[in-house]
Amino acid sequence: MKNIVIIGGTKGIGLEIANQLSQDNLYIVSRNSNPNQDYQINFIQTDITKDLLDVSLFPESIDGLVYCPGSINLKPFHRLSEEDFMNDWQINFMGAVKTIQALLPKLKKSENASIVLFSTVAVGVGMPFHASIAAAKGAIEGLTKSLAAEFSPKIRVNCVAPSLTETPLAEKLVNTPEKIEASGKKHPLQRIGKPDDIAQIACFLLSQKSSWMTGQIVHVDGGLSTLKV
Repeated sequence: MKNIVIIGGTKGIGLEIANQLSQDNLYIVSRNSNPNQDYQINFIQTDITKDLLDVSLFPESIDGLVYCPGSINLKPFHRLSEEDFMNDWQINFMGAVKTIQALLPKLKKSENASIVLFSTVAVGVGMPFHASIAAAKGAIEGLTKSLAAEFSPKIRVNCVAPSLTETPLAEKLVNTPEKIEASGKKHPLQRIGKPDDIAQIACFLLSQKSSWMTGQIVHVDGGLSTLKV
């Protein structure tokens, strides 16, 4: 049984990752309330962007760390304020940095530690109105590769870059059948993502099945980043 920490594990992709790893020893960190899953978890309520993580609440050795918090702040560039950029930076990038720094000593004690971060298809594919979030997630991709080099061979670090996924975070973009259909048609596979699509890849990257992978940006985006059909 592995000790797995999921930051933002009470909704959307994070919750689905927790569901798929329910047989492991899970530490779920979220600013939201405990979702009361029907399996045992260790729940820690805190806002990682504002509060210091109490490392005493975690086991001595951590085998997997997933940082799920994100934002969707779509505005024309001229309407993005400095506060918009800073908020996206804190949620998507600095929260991950603070978490990894806090838990790094415990990750180093594992024999097979793996860190999974999240980017977005909008980093590799220029999209209008994505300047703030693409900038923050672009930093995550750079962090992934830098830490993968620095932490090797002890700790693997990889990143998942999804396209639009049907989660509470994306509610405004997927709250009608018409919006879901229109967004799906933009993808070669003709649908948007489901939390399960993304969670399966994250769980794979945490497992020994991916033991020869590190420093990778894994695109799980219905083909949007590489195909034109």
